[in-house]
Amino acid sequence: MEIGTVAPAFALQGTGEDAVTLADFRGRKNVVLVFYPMDSTPG
Repeated sequence: MEIGTVAPAFALQGTGEDAVTLADFRGRKNVVLVFYPMDSTPG
């Protein structure tokens, strides 16, 4: 993605049984998404 590209809608498992969606953050000035490999894996 290029800077300024709108991220697609998605939902992820949050803490416990709560899901977190990108829409939960709509209206906030900035949202930073960081993706990383699973813990304890090479890479």
